[in-house]
Amino acid sequence: MNIIEVKHLTKDYGHNRGVFDLNFEVKKGEVFGFLGPNGAGKTTTVRHLLGFSRPDEGSTFINGLDSWISPHIIQKNVGYIPGEISLPDNMSGGEFIKMIAELRELKDMSIADSLIKRFNLDPTANLKRMSKGTKQKIGIVVAFMHNPDVLLLDEPSSGLDPLMQAEFISLVREEKEKGKTILLSSHMFDEVEKTCDRVSIIKQGRIATTINVKDIEHRTRKTFEIKFSNLDDLNSFSNNHQNLLELNKDKTRVKIEIEDKDINSYLKELSKYKVVYISEIKYTLEDYFMKFYKEGK
Repeated sequence: MNIIEVKHLTKDYGHNRGVFDLNFEVKKGEVFGFLGPNGAGKTTTVRHLLGFSRPDEGSTFINGLDSWISPHIIQKNVGYIPGEISLPDNMSGGEFIKMIAELRELKDMSIADSLIKRFNLDPTANLKRMSKGTKQKIGIVVAFMHNPDVLLLDEPSSGLDPLMQAEFISLVREEKEKGKTILLSSHMFDEVEKTCDRVSIIKQGRIATTINVKDIEHRTRKTFEIKFSNLDDLNSFSNNHQNLLELNKDKTRVKIEIEDKDINSYLKELSKYKVVYISEIKYTLEDYFMKFYKEGK
């Protein structure tokens, strides 16, 4: 069952800015990554899903409701972290959280209290004096405290220190285990790779490709770095293989791609040489993304 649907969404701001004929869906209980650099169209898409902007063409839906026609219903049942958090200056963090809770008619503040403690947030501090990271924590509390079934998270860990980023990743995983449906818009590869089931890469307002994260984790073509103890062995090995990715004679090292089915034969051949070490280089979502952009696909 699709909880989030984007159908032929187009919003043209001119000069090749905006989004163009976007199509994707997010299934119930899925964490879907929306990955791309700043200006690629991620925030524009999220804002259309919340009904903040009217599309030039196409439609967006959450729980079967058209975002532009029924934004009040959608916003009531969705948790949202904006890409740029803007908060009033004349309030403390606690006062702002309380205000949003009242607007949502939220009586039980147990989730909010738990998140405040979990993210080491001082709610008594004035919003005006808060750092970007602290404001981001406020955004997390407000987005999650009403226990929504759908979460739209736009650069959600921006400004958080590494410990809090790791805590946020744990939070998203826990919400996934509860069956929440999550759209995670980000340019942070580690965050996306550790939380998402599928990822769409958006480039210049268009979806370039959609991949299953497990396909990257279980890629059959592996990359290894091999260091030889002497230059003669390095030369002998490299002269007999055409699929080298990198050859460093100064450090007597090579990088080579090997299919899973061929690993044993390579290991057998390497036994003929004096090898210092063999190390697998993990292929990551960042590698896939960078290769994709560099090749201009």
